[in-house]
Amino acid sequence: MALPIAVQFYSVRDEAEKDFFGTLKKIKDMGYDGVEFAGLFGNEPEKIRDYCNEIGLTPVSAHVPLDDMIADAKGTLEAYKTIGCKYVAVPYITEERRPGAEKWDETVAAINEIGAAAKDMGLMLLYHNHDFEFVKINGEYGLDVLYNTVPADLLQTELDTCWVNVGGEVPAEYILKYTGRAPVVHLKDFVMKGKDKPQKLYELIGIEDDTESASEDDFSFKPVGYGVQDFPAILESAEKAGAAWVVVEQDSPDKGNTPLNAVKMSIDYLKKLGW
Repeated sequence: MALPIAVQFYSVRDEAEKDFFGTLKKIKDMGYDGVEFAGLFGNEPEKIRDYCNEIGLTPVSAHVPLDDMIADAKGTLEAYKTIGCKYVAVPYITEERRPGAEKWDETVAAINEIGAAAKDMGLMLLYHNHDFEFVKINGEYGLDVLYNTVPADLLQTELDTCWVNVGGEVPAEYILKYTGRAPVVHLKDFVMKGKDKPQKLYELIGIEDDTESASEDDFSFKPVGYGVQDFPAILESAEKAGAAWVVVEQDSPDKGNTPLNAVKMSIDYLKKLGW
């Protein structure tokens, strides 16, 4: 049985900022079953909940900045509980919080505490990885250290298949590693020149650093099915691992494309596969 498909609203963030509710409707009309939020753009949670109910779009989860949850876990999470989200994800951690950096241990401890707060509210905390978690600490990936440190009842995975691949692992195999702990899987496609990832890769998703710039010739996000990823294998693994949802995410549109058309191409590809 095919899993329901959501879209990460970050993929269409510019459109959402201009017309939040109209963009939700466009997503539903494309054939998406759900949405994963990335900010509410000043809209009231109750209004979002009611509108999603009205159009039949499931509010699956939300990406919420870690610092916001550290500052006020209960207050921050309450909005997403009101909307009807089942999951809340840590979307990204800054350089000083990454595996092996000065605040890594502090970050793991904070995630543990936020996971407990989420559980108390009937929510489940997820962690959305990039590739920088695939740095080894005493022979073990930082991402695995995180999941081995914070118990599964407080933290589950939101494996981003693009970044798993860029990090050096086979996405379909890595998903199976977390069978029973992988409720939401991110479907993301890309092309990359050569085997070595370019520097300044995160500038492509709006995050600046001080290294040399990457270009679309070095790396480009693509609609699902239009890059290098083996999605039949990824989807099969997601099912076997017990996923409840798959989520399409395209951090930025490829050259000559638009965000809305990119996510439309993704859902159309998945439907052709029988999803």
